[in-house]
Amino acid sequence: MALPEDIREKFGRFRILVVGRANAGKTTLLQRVCNTTEKPEIFDREGNKIDTALVQSSRDRGYHNIENELVFGSNPAFVFHDSCGFEAGGGDEFKKMKEFVLERA
Repeated sequence: MALPEDIREKFGRFRILVVGRANAGKTTLLQRVCNTTEKPEIFDREGNKIDTALVQSSRDRGYHNIENELVFGSNPAFVFHDSCGFEAGGGDEFKKMKEFVLERA
């Protein structure tokens, strides 16, 4: 059985996709998991930091770019991705999520 240290050395960072309704408290849950009250830093797919003020209005509406990486300073070994809300039942949101997962499998 592999030790946690061995797994972390082999894979480095862990990528986690968070799926749920818009404004359901996903970010709050992640803050609890990472034992912090800070907001995550947000990076685009190329690793460029995104100004959180630029995405705040879209976050208020419940829209999240699934490609963006959310990283908490208290636990940088985990990279989170936030999906768009699924409460509308739209096929586009599901398709984006499915493509995201298949691309990284």
